[in-house]
Amino acid sequence: MAISEFEIKRIEKVVGKAVEKRRPPVHVRNEFDIGFRIDNQSVFIFERRQDWRDKSQYNEIENAKLTWVKTQKLWKIFWMRQDLKWHSYEPTPTAKNIEAAVEVIMNDQYGCFWG
Repeated sequence: MAISEFEIKRIEKVVGKAVEKRRPPVHVRNEFDIGFRIDNQSVFIFERRQDWRDKSQYNEIENAKLTWVKTQKLWKIFWMRQDLKWHSYEPTPTAKNIEAAVEVIMNDQYGCFWG
């Protein structure tokens, strides 16, 4: 079951505020930027980079995935490894609320999300 409209607005506010703090300066955002999208029960945080061969094209590289598990009432936190598969983030694989989940990603204790 998808996240309610009320929760979507809350997620957009919390994640949007955190992503805004990490975004690069305005003058380079046409080459590199950070964004997010909500898809069903998941929130994806990604980097958007200009294609080096065709400057009119952009590539998105997903850094983090948060998935709401309604039955457990928690957010699962994932990161993309070199094998291009999502892996549970250790030492903090879950969070009770979206604020705590976003804080884990933004703090990035082990350099999994932001390098």
